[in-house]
Amino acid sequence: MSFYSFTLAGIFLLALQITVTVHILLHKDDVPSAIGWMGLVWLAPVVGSITYILLGINRIRRKALRLHNHGKNLFASTGKTPQELEKEVPPSLWQLLHLGYKTHPQHLSLGNLIKPLINGDEAYPRMCQAIAQAKKEVLIASYIFNNDKAGRMFASALEKAAQNDAKIRILVDGVGLNYSRPNIYHALKHIKGLDFAVFLPSKSPVNFPFVNLRNHRKMMIIDGEIAFFGGMNLAEGNLLAHNPKEPIQDVTFEVQGSVIYQISRLFEEDWTFSGQKPFLPQSSHLQNKRFYTGHTPSRIIPDGPDGDFGKVERMCLGALSCAQKSASIITPYFLPENNILSALETASLRGVHVEIILPEKSNIFGMDWAMQANFTRLLNKGVKIYRSAPPFDHSKLFLVDDIWLFSGSANWDVRSFKLNFESNIECFDPKLAQQVRGIIENKKKKSALVSKEDYQNLAWWRRLRNNAFRLLTPYY
Repeated sequence: MSFYSFTLAGIFLLALQITVTVHILLHKDDVPSAIGWMGLVWLAPVVGSITYILLGINRIRRKALRLHNHGKNLFASTGKTPQELEKEVPPSLWQLLHLGYKTHPQHLSLGNLIKPLINGDEAYPRMCQAIAQAKKEVLIASYIFNNDKAGRMFASALEKAAQNDAKIRILVDGVGLNYSRPNIYHALKHIKGLDFAVFLPSKSPVNFPFVNLRNHRKMMIIDGEIAFFGGMNLAEGNLLAHNPKEPIQDVTFEVQGSVIYQISRLFEEDWTFSGQKPFLPQSSHLQNKRFYTGHTPSRIIPDGPDGDFGKVERMCLGALSCAQKSASIITPYFLPENNILSALETASLRGVHVEIILPEKSNIFGMDWAMQANFTRLLNKGVKIYRSAPPFDHSKLFLVDDIWLFSGSANWDVRSFKLNFESNIECFDPKLAQQVRGIIENKKKKSALVSKEDYQNLAWWRRLRNNAFRLLTPYY
C-alpha cells in the first residue's frame, strides 16, 4: 500500500470514528452505555465502529399506539366509578394509578374478569377450547410458537376455527420462530383463512441490525370477547403432565372485559408493523357496549424500543416507591440496572417486605452467576431472595401491597426494560391479588431462602466469575 493510500485510509477511519462518536453522544442517554461504545470505537476502530453501526443504533421508528381517550378522566365509562374504586385503593397506590396514566395515557378499563392459569396443563386446553369455538376472529402473537406436541394441539383447534369461517392471524417473532424445526408455519400453512406473519425475520441480512430487538409479547384474542395475556410461550415444555424433556413452570391470565380492546389494538399495531395490512379487530365493535364480566380495573402498558421506551421499568420503579407493606417479585431472569436495585434496597429499608423468587437453575448459561453478583447488596439491605426448585420457573408476577398486580411478558432485566417489545397488564383488585398471593406462597413453599452468610463468605474466584458474567447483562 502506497503512502497516499495509507493516508486516505487513516483519514477515512478517523472520520468514521468521529462520526460514530458524535452519533453516540447525541443518541445514547445512558452514560455507561455511551462510554462503553465510545471505548470500543476508539480502542478497536474498525470492529467497534462496524459493531455499533449494526447493533448499537435503534432503527425502529413507528407511530405511537393510537389512543382513543376523550377528556381527562382516568377511567372508562363502565364498571366501578372513581368513588367506588377509591374505597378499595390505598392513597399510596392512587399515586401509582396516576403514574400508569402519565406513563401510557390510556384509560383504566373497568369491569374486567382476570383469571390466572397455571402452566400449559391448565392454560392450553382452555385456549384451544376458545379457539375451536371461534366464529369470527382468532389473533395470536407469541415470541415462541413451537411445532411440537403443544403446537399440534393449537393447530387442531385452529383448523376447527377455520371451519367456522373465523379469520385467523398469527404473528411470531423472527428469532422465536426458529426454536423448532421445521417451524410452526409448516404445520399451519394449509389452514384456510389463516394469515401468518413474522416479526423482523432474523435470517434476512437486512434485518441483522434488529437481532437484539425482539417481539417478546404473548397475546391471544378470540372473537374480541376472550383473551389470554401474559408471559407463557406456546411450547411442549409447559405441558408438565406430559413429562417433557425440558419442563417449564409458568403463569398466564384469561381475560374477559373491555380491556381486551387495548390488547387487540396492540396486536393490530404489531401486525401492521410486520408489513401486513391494517385491520379492525372484532373487539372494536364491542368497546362501547356496557358489559360487565368482572370487577377488576385493568390497563395494558406496552413497551418497546420504537418510541418512549422504559415504560415497564418506570412502572416497576413507581410501584416500589409507592409500596407500603409488601412487594413480591417472581421472574425467571433478574439482571436490572442500578436504579432498580437501589429502589429495591430503599423499599426494604423503609420497612416494606421485599421478596424475589428466582429459579434455582436458569436455562441460560451464565445467567445464574450473573444474577448472583447482585445478591449480596440486596441481602444486606433486608431483601429476601428465594430460589425455586426445578422445573425451571418462567413466571413473571409483581404484586404490591396485595392489591396491585403487574404481569405480562417483561422480565426484570435490561433486555426487557430496554431492548424488547414487551407488554404488561396493570390490575387493581384485592380479590385477584389474593389469588396471586396464593400462587406466590405456594412457590415459596417449594423454594429455598438464600442465606446472607453464604454470599458474604463466597470465595474470591466465585465473586470474580459472577461479576465478570454480570458485565454481559445487556446481552443475555
